[in-house]
Amino acid sequence: MIRRSLMKIAAAGLVASSALVASAAAAQDVIKVGAIAPKTGPLAGGAVVTQWPNVQLWVEQVNARGGLDVGGKKMTIELIEYDDKTNPGEHIKLAQRLAEQDQVDFIVAPYGTGFNIASAPIYGRYGYPMIAVSAITDKMEELTERYPNLFFTLGTTTAFVDGVKEILVEQREAGAIGNEIAMVNVADAFGIELADRARELFTEAGFELVYDKSYPLGTPDLSPVMKGAKDSGAKAFVAWSYPPDSFGLAEQAIIEDLDVSVYYSAVATSFPAFSGAYGGKINNVLGAGGTNVDDPKVAEYRAAHLEVTGKVPDYWASANTYAALQILEQAIEGAGTLDRDVVTQYIKDNSFDTVMGDLSFENNVSHKFWSVGQWQDGVFRGVKGSNVDGAVPVRLKEGWAE
Repeated sequence: MIRRSLMKIAAAGLVASSALVASAAAAQDVIKVGAIAPKTGPLAGGAVVTQWPNVQLWVEQVNARGGLDVGGKKMTIELIEYDDKTNPGEHIKLAQRLAEQDQVDFIVAPYGTGFNIASAPIYGRYGYPMIAVSAITDKMEELTERYPNLFFTLGTTTAFVDGVKEILVEQREAGAIGNEIAMVNVADAFGIELADRARELFTEAGFELVYDKSYPLGTPDLSPVMKGAKDSGAKAFVAWSYPPDSFGLAEQAIIEDLDVSVYYSAVATSFPAFSGAYGGKINNVLGAGGTNVDDPKVAEYRAAHLEVTGKVPDYWASANTYAALQILEQAIEGAGTLDRDVVTQYIKDNSFDTVMGDLSFENNVSHKFWSVGQWQDGVFRGVKGSNVDGAVPVRLKEGWAE
């Protein structure tokens, strides 16, 4: 009886051992990818348009074709996602959880400039390649030296300000505006750095900031800001804004009937909801980014985005977010391994075929990007950029009627 009992125990142990081996084998067929971005809080409105749908699209497309080819082995993606509640401290805590508890192979870079900068140390500690697709800063050289796993895709603060400055100079030379500019900014890392650089570059170009105002992220009432801009009499308005305030400023500009020939707001100006909210009233409004909507790759991407997610992508960050995921995908397959150091080095050394064209990195920075776009007859088209094709001429803002 004792012998039979021992045999049963041994058999049970063999079954259990076989189950563990099978489980481990199954686990090896999966690439764990983490994603942390706002689903709640002030930046959720932007992340649910540009970040989350593109993560969903990419994962579904990769898995639909059988996964990624990693050294000759097909591996599907298992997505683990968390809401950072627009809180940098929460984001850092969740990144550590993904690394230590969930043990993910890769993590999608954060949403927002401040979040990318704040979380770079934790991503660097665990060696995750961090393709920052929603971050603009002039500290790229300093940051990439400190964190060799960090890559930037959207250009520097100076490049973004230069795009707007070029338009202002062109319109001044054409006699459409004078030297006076009304400028406002959201008071977080993104808006503060852009406003600081704009003060320098605009002044060097001979412009005068007759109105210069900052406001906290999540400010519910922007009417005093817009009233101040209108009272300044400037014919050019520039806002270094994030999604909630880009909408709020446009609403107040319409209410106040802001009389300007150049109107620029930053993030979310390219959102479909921006046009949906204000229709033809925002015709000829300028904003951050852009795409070449006539590019067949962009058209194919936009159709797939709508089909898979049920949502219309924006005309800038959406495609750039998807392009960053394409870079990660091609780097994993090209490296033929899940070793993060090897994948990071592959990103440094190679170019990538993406929806935004062929992208590569020089000292971890891409120099191909759109900086300014404009709503023209219901479509947001790129008007300024670096090493891009398809830019169209800028139009003047002529009132806020439909």
